[in-house]
This record gives sequence, structure tokens and C-alpha cells, in this order.
Amino acid sequence: MIKIIKNELIYFLLILLLLALLQHSDLLHSPIARINLMSEKGNYLHPLIWASGLYIIVILVRLIIKYILYLKNKKS
Repeated sequence: MIKIIKNELIYFLLILLLLALLQHSDLLHSPIARINLMSEKGNYLHPLIWASGLYIIVILVRLIIKYILYLKNKKS
């Protein structure tokens, strides 16, 4: 169970990192300036909301694929 949680946490963090880099390319040049700007505006949760939404979509797609493969193997 712990292994599954670790894998899902890695997936979530990768999605979070990918979205952050795609939306804010300046993170590679000056991450401290971006963090300071975020703290000034007080929008701490928006990265987690976007990443959570995409993560839920990814989970749903994975579950659908898993169910389709289950039905396919059940017929065989």
C-alpha cells in the first residue's frame, strides 16, 4: 500500500512540476523571485488546484483503460 501511495505522489508531483514549468517559464531563471511574487499576491493554492484537476483526469483515464483491459481479458 505504501508503494502505491509513493507512486501516486510521484505522479502528482510530476504533474505539478510540469504545469508549473509550462505556465511559468521564469521558474528556471529566478525561482526565488517567482515565490516572492506568489507570496505578495497571496495565491498559494492555485498550483495545487490545477495539478489536482489534471491528476483527477489522469486517474479517470487510467481507470477507464484498466477497466477496458479487464473486460478484454475476461472475454479471453
